[in-house]
Amino acid sequence: MSKRFLYQGVKRLIDVVGSIVGLIVFFPITICIVIIIKLEDGGPVLYKQIRVGKQGELFSMYKFRSMVVGAPSLKGKLVQQNESDGPIFKIKNDPRITKIGRFIRKHSLDEIPQFINVIQGEMSLVGPRPALPEEVRQYSNYEIKRLETKPGLTGLWQVSGRSNLSFKKMIQLDIMYIETMSLFVDLKILFKTVTQMFYSNNNGAY
Repeated sequence: MSKRFLYQGVKRLIDVVGSIVGLIVFFPITICIVIIIKLEDGGPVLYKQIRVGKQGELFSMYKFRSMVVGAPSLKGKLVQQNESDGPIFKIKNDPRITKIGRFIRKHSLDEIPQFINVIQGEMSLVGPRPALPEEVRQYSNYEIKRLETKPGLTGLWQVSGRSNLSFKKMIQLDIMYIETMSLFVDLKILFKTVTQMFYSNNNGAY
């Protein structure tokens, strides 16, 4: 049995067990988030979006809705305010984000539903950020390498500066992770992620 095969098997076991434990641990917080989202504007609690997985396979990624209802249709009006230097779209003070949305994004609580994606095998606990199809269509041959493994709920760049990093740096960190994947690296990233969730500062996601 190769070390790579053994690693993938153990990684999958950690993904499933870790996701089940995560859903149980975050269950009380999940209930609070669901209630607050409903009370804020009465809209849907979950947001489903098509993302690109391993080897370009498309899947539906789940998140707690952190923006106003109909946010995607408003994106065109905000294109000129994009603060990213690459194909991704990021605005630090995005006017579409709700009050509860800003809080759950800062602490990555909007991503709790992605434990379901991990259990279903579409994602891993650790891996590159799951990209949008329109982003992938603009990738260079170098950038496309980040699709060689499953996207993750968290990853190397999420614990190395998060949304404050340039697109180029994000890609470099994702590919660095793929080239040095190991259980030690995965566990180190998971530990740092939990630390950042509860001791978040201005490097939070947006």
